[in-house]
Amino acid sequence: MSRRFDSPRDLLKLENEPLGVSEWITMEQSRIDMFANATGDHQWIHVDPVRAKDGPYGVCIAHGYLTLSLASLFLPQIFDLHGFSMGLNYGCEKVRFINVVKVGDRVRGSGLLVKAEEVKGSYQVVIRMTVEIEGSEKPACVVDTIGRYFI
Repeated sequence: MSRRFDSPRDLLKLENEPLGVSEWITMEQSRIDMFANATGDHQWIHVDPVRAKDGPYGVCIAHGYLTLSLASLFLPQIFDLHGFSMGLNYGCEKVRFINVVKVGDRVRGSGLLVKAEEVKGSYQVVIRMTVEIEGSEKPACVVDTIGRYFI
């Protein structure tokens, strides 16, 4: 369940506070194939299960950028913000791909509010999103997402 905030102002006093975790999702080959089609990245390690079976992981793996893009799916499950007119993805910092996500793996996101501040008529929020792999000590990806919310 997402943590609700009535205004971006509520985030100003919560630096370095955990926000929670999302639901688990299973990484399916169909999601990987759709991402490959959307981006044009059809490398065999992602889209050829027969060849990937003999590859380094024994199965296809998700694109790193697919894993990163899951932040857009996980953030609203973790963090329910109200009281603003518009929000923008301002960017990312410190993106690291630490572990591969194999077809069939279950992943979820956990969020930590790193920083919140007023910036140019908006509130800028940095959330460290960690994409966890069920049963693995090492996460798949860690990224500091930056959002701007306008009142």
